[in-house]
Amino acid sequence: MTETLNPLLNKRIVLGVTGSIASYKAADLASKLTQSGAQVDAILTAGATRFVTPLVFQSVSGRRAYIDADLWGDQAHVLHIGLAHHADLLLIAPATANTLAKLAHGVSDNLLCVTALAATCPLLVAPAMDGGMFSHPATQANIALLSARGVQFCGPEEGHLASGLSAKGRMSEPLTLLGRVRYLLARGAIAGT
Repeated sequence: MTETLNPLLNKRIVLGVTGSIASYKAADLASKLTQSGAQVDAILTAGATRFVTPLVFQSVSGRRAYIDADLWGDQAHVLHIGLAHHADLLLIAPATANTLAKLAHGVSDNLLCVTALAATCPLLVAPAMDGGMFSHPATQANIALLSARGVQFCGPEEGHLASGLSAKGRMSEPLTLLGRVRYLLARGAIAGT
């Protein structure tokens, strides 16, 4: 009954964070997910660590945050399998054009992408990039390919971008993503009953 009222309660969410200025929003998102009862395991790409640190995510989630070096650490090959198989949802926010291309073509050269390849749970992606990058035919083809495979997208939104331009490319706000996560997990709980 409680899970029906709060679909995030005790759900395992793997939050992938990629190298975008929008990475700071991912920390707020991790905090909101945790406050809503989810267990959040963050995976930061090398690019993401240029904007935010694992400590930020560990502080707001109370759980360890992972980086690429952990793939080759003491847990080695089982880390990504464990993260993937225990996840109720894999959320990548922000998702750069580079990460979308890797996901679309099965490139698994970092901990986040190899975890995504191993995951059997739903995948929700929040793109964040400059407008020209988002509208580029290569990016649109990658989004179409991922959508055809069942990947869910939230955003991007129209607005002011880091380049100073205004276009479609802003990552959806954490509250919008929280609502989408609630919806997907509630829908899964209903389908599972």
